[in-house]
Amino acid sequence: MTTSAHQSAAASAALLAEGGKPLQEWLLDRLSCYLERPALAIDPDVPLAEYGMDSVCALSLCGDLEEVFGLEVDQTLLWDHPTVRALLGFLAEELPKAAEERS
Repeated sequence: MTTSAHQSAAASAALLAEGGKPLQEWLLDRLSCYLERPALAIDPDVPLAEYGMDSVCALSLCGDLEEVFGLEVDQTLLWDHPTVRALLGFLAEELPKAAEERS
């Protein structure tokens, strides 16, 4: 894959197909629902467990990632990547790979 094709895959993976919402915004919206707090109140460097993220919420978010992005993730994803920033870093690496596999 050429550099420009890889960049294109990464750019398209960073947006949702439905509505073109940026990944960070989508993630914060989902977390906002699960954590019952405004998205703007979620600090990207604070562990999600400190906001009350439990295993039920974590598994639900994993299901959302699988459904929306077609990304297979471990059930331990949020414990392996405990902050929004860490999770976004993981997704930035994995989503282009998943998009490439689907093409």
